[in-house]
Amino acid sequence: MTHLALIVGASGIVGSATTQLLLENGWQVAALSRNPARQEGVIPVAADLQDPASVTAALKDLKPTHVFITTWSRQATEAENIKVNSAMVRNVLDALRPAGSVNHVALVTGLKHYLGPFEAYGKGSLPQTPFREQQGRLDVENFYYAQEDEVFAAADKDGFTWSVHRPHTVTGVAVGNAMNMATTLAVYATVCKHTGRPFVFPGSRVQWDSLTDMTDARQLARQQLWAATTPAAANQAFNITNGDIFRWKWMWGRIAEYFGLEAADFPVSPAPLESQMADDQKVWSQIVAEHGLQEADIDRLISPWHTDADLGRPIEVVTDMSKSRLMGFNAYQASDQAFFDVFDKLRADRLIP
Repeated sequence: MTHLALIVGASGIVGSATTQLLLENGWQVAALSRNPARQEGVIPVAADLQDPASVTAALKDLKPTHVFITTWSRQATEAENIKVNSAMVRNVLDALRPAGSVNHVALVTGLKHYLGPFEAYGKGSLPQTPFREQQGRLDVENFYYAQEDEVFAAADKDGFTWSVHRPHTVTGVAVGNAMNMATTLAVYATVCKHTGRPFVFPGSRVQWDSLTDMTDARQLARQQLWAATTPAAANQAFNITNGDIFRWKWMWGRIAEYFGLEAADFPVSPAPLESQMADDQKVWSQIVAEHGLQEADIDRLISPWHTDADLGRPIEVVTDMSKSRLMGFNAYQASDQAFFDVFDKLRADRLIP
């Protein structure tokens, strides 16, 4: 049977990794984004996910067997997040309904399922770590829950199976991505090296000292493919991380070593990246000119607010992977090497020197 995958959000970190993996496994792939890049072997689909007519027109002749929803749009409030992001999921699934071709829908959410949305992030009564899939929803409005409910309702109506994937912080390469820790840290390290500024950890003491984990976009893609092709995984939600754990006091040294820097001691006072990098466009322009780099706008590479949110958490965050492991998903990715692979790709693409 020929599989035709529709990747929703194909230009992002997760979408691009999923596209690449499916192509490597012989799938046909259609890539949907507002401005899809031309890629050999991929059907470009241009649509504004917030416009039902745009989505319907773009998908009217497409009959995908599998849909991978890997995107979201950040809004000013959680109420707006819910309204906009649930509608984007609904618009896609409504547009595909007439063809009746969909067998499976994979939805990527994340650990805010357990931690709460940005407005209530890490506050109130939280489940103990490690987070496990059987832990129920928090008693708080959350756009992840709204997205899930759209998938569940469409599955009941249309008869397809579904899977939900909950990564921790995702590493990968995608210019213009709103949540991109690996590229943010690469640019920060580059600026520190260029200026001689100390390479200071921007987060909390808890994150510095406690155990944590991460998710390589390629690892997330592997789990999505596994769930889409494993009958026992149908209609299940899965945590997804690389499979190792680390402390940031160790990882910070590993990243510093890659860039030829010395990791600074934990700072006496907070040093969030939003303040550290607030005026770094001028420095970045100098670096771009000196090294002939491809992206002059620093804001298309960095997301300090998101990196600060992740590294500034006052609580330990560790994710349990037993559910999918027991069902046969055994892929593994060392987290330090995941960072190094992103840095290597950024260098190869002339995004950092």
